[in-house]
Amino acid sequence: MARCTSTAPPTARPPALAIDVDDKSWDELVLKSKVPVLVDFWAPWCGPCRMIEPIVNELAGDYAGKILCVKVNTDESPNTATGYGIRSIPTVLFFKNGQKLDTIIGAVPKATLVQTIEKAPA
Repeated sequence: MARCTSTAPPTARPPALAIDVDDKSWDELVLKSKVPVLVDFWAPWCGPCRMIEPIVNELAGDYAGKILCVKVNTDESPNTATGYGIRSIPTVLFFKNGQKLDTIIGAVPKATLVQTIEKAPA
């Protein structure tokens, strides 16, 4: 009887990551999306933004195929941020069918974002 001697961990799906969106790709990737979109407005110098980045990436994997998770760097895409009244970061917006359904301001726990996703109408 053969034994497996591999020490490699079991194969797992690669982690999904939030997609970077900018002023140019906003309409196509967010407003015209066929699935709901969780949008994380952030900046590289923002400490709380770095705290929720792994949570947003985790949600991208947890909800792969059900929602799209994207990130908008407010320094590089000021028009989109200004257009949605983003005054503090991190701010997370949740869209469905091109319409903003919810706004969450600040570094919040994963459970808060999950609740926002789960309460969205089908």
